Amino acid sequence: MNKIEGTSGETLQPLETAAGATLESASRRRFLGYTGAGMLAVALPGCGSGTANSSASTYANTRAWAESAVQQAINLGQTDGSAVSMALLKGNQIVWQKAFGSATSNTAATTLTRFNIGSVSKVVAALAAMILQDRGLLNLDTPIVQYLPSFKMLSPAYTQITTRHLLSHASGLPGFVCGHDASAFVPVPGDAELTMQAFANMHLKHLPGQMASYNNDGFTMIEPVVQAVSGQSYPDFVTQNILAPLGMTNSGFLTSAQTSAGAEFAYPYINGAPTSQLEYYNTYASGGLNTTPGDMMNLAQMLIAGGVFQGQRIVSAAGVAQMGTDQTTTLPIDLLPESRWGLGWDNVQLPALSAAGVTAWEKTGGSICFYTDFIVVPKAQLAVLVCGGRNFLNDAFYPGHIARGIALRALQEEGSIAALPASATAAQIPSQAPAPNVAAMTGIYGNNTGPIQVSVNPADGSLTLATLDSTVTPYTWAPINEGVTSYRYREDGWWWSSTSGVPSYRFEVVPGEDSNGNSTTFCYLMTRAASGDVSVLAQQLPRAPALDAVWQQRVGTQWTISNESTDSTLWKVAPNVMEAPTVIGSLNELSGYVLLTGGGPILQNGQLLLPVPNDSARARMAVNMFRDLNEVAFGTVNGIPTMTVGSRTFTPAS
Repeated sequence: MNKIEGTSGETLQPLETAAGATLESASRRRFLGYTGAGMLAVALPGCGSGTANSSASTYANTRAWAESAVQQAINLGQTDGSAVSMALLKGNQIVWQKAFGSATSNTAATTLTRFNIGSVSKVVAALAAMILQDRGLLNLDTPIVQYLPSFKMLSPAYTQITTRHLLSHASGLPGFVCGHDASAFVPVPGDAELTMQAFANMHLKHLPGQMASYNNDGFTMIEPVVQAVSGQSYPDFVTQNILAPLGMTNSGFLTSAQTSAGAEFAYPYINGAPTSQLEYYNTYASGGLNTTPGDMMNLAQMLIAGGVFQGQRIVSAAGVAQMGTDQTTTLPIDLLPESRWGLGWDNVQLPALSAAGVTAWEKTGGSICFYTDFIVVPKAQLAVLVCGGRNFLNDAFYPGHIARGIALRALQEEGSIAALPASATAAQIPSQAPAPNVAAMTGIYGNNTGPIQVSVNPADGSLTLATLDSTVTPYTWAPINEGVTSYRYREDGWWWSSTSGVPSYRFEVVPGEDSNGNSTTFCYLMTRAASGDVSVLAQQLPRAPALDAVWQQRVGTQWTISNESTDSTLWKVAPNVMEAPTVIGSLNELSGYVLLTGGGPILQNGQLLLPVPNDSARARMAVNMFRDLNEVAFGTVNGIPTMTVGSRTFTPAS
């Protein structure tokens, strides 16, 4: 029986091991050195021993399903050859954990292999804020300018941003300003400082507290807030006040270069080939924690116990409760009743488990090279974390499906729920219903990835949805879902195609205020995936005055990134895309906007930008909703024209 060696000198004796031959993926990318290392019924340190007497405590059916799901992802090449690891907690015990695949080109992954868990780090950031609140050093509803007097933005309403806004995605900050070198193969310190500096020349995308849109920048700003009120750097504060007390000895932030003598890490695979370099995620609060599923079960146990771990109080019960409280109830514009943001959590009423009558908290996370999903079911005292490699260009591995499946099956197997809820994918297409008049909803919609054209067929009232293909000249419009040309209104209020597995759509019209404080209405195109997940897809954009002469001269110009390090993971993962120029264009169907398309780190098919009135040198996105919206500014450095997008700098393409 194999031993699993821990970096702290701890040796764990697994009760279950598995090994298999090298596998060939469906995409012909080889999954190198597939092995498995697992543990069953591991008591957390200091938590006693033993398991429940019932056979359900082994969760045999759940484990079998999970292993099959992971194996399928591996066979399809979805993990890009990298490792997968998972753990299941019940009460004060890890009842099962297992690692699959290779941590490096010649080392099998174990349950002590560390992964970059990406945005699951946001749960830790929220916990840090709760601890500081308990100590009287931080008030969640005090504007952060009182803690950070040097924080400035062009929009006057920035002074209203609070820590609660930062932690619940309601700040109105752009989304991901300091994207350059955020993920790299070397440590790049100072991301939070660069982000705050960039804000000084940027606008809010919506008023603070007006709506919630996924926002990395909000959590990046937690770093200077924590340092201002605690006197410690964010990584030091988290290590001293969270990781160490929770016994998370295989967790931390990669603030400096690691050596081979250090901890055991999962190394990225790129296009099926192993690398010899670690991924350093340099935005610590929004996505920089490296950890193991086992360590994260310590965090989960503390949350389930209302802030106590091994008899030591880490945070108040009220703080844990606040993190798990729906923060969307006071939003003037709440487009997604299915998404109940907590503090740090993506959803504190996870629909997949709510369908079974169970309240669960979920946080997903993704870096360039890894994906993670973390679920805590407080009343059932159950938690699960699944993490693994990510094929950035394929982007097919989604651990959320596996984590949710594990949680539901474990709850059923232990008797907490009688049966699994009906799968949304198995739902029948509803009967057709008379279509409402949606003529006012037609036109061009924008988001952070590409324009969408909405039109109605006057002959039968069906809806047509097309997305822009800017890779060809002249650009063309193609069906938003390949092969699907029409959608019909159904009894459930959604527009469906007749093709199974294709998303359905609906419109949402809400009142609000524009950037000048004037009353207006916003029309959004909503989408519901076959899995049942609902999201805001795009916002309808009104026509605008024609571009002035300065902007017309910019149309057609091409730009290349000049300040992205060659150690950036994007250069390794998608070199052809990074080398391609970013192009400023226009859209015939919508006057008054410029269209940012092309390669480079923009990685998009077209973001529509509206020139700011009385300022010919800056543009901002007209859309109030959506993450990672860009704002563009033009200038000159040493006589060379520059284009700035967030913290990235571009120069004219040669």
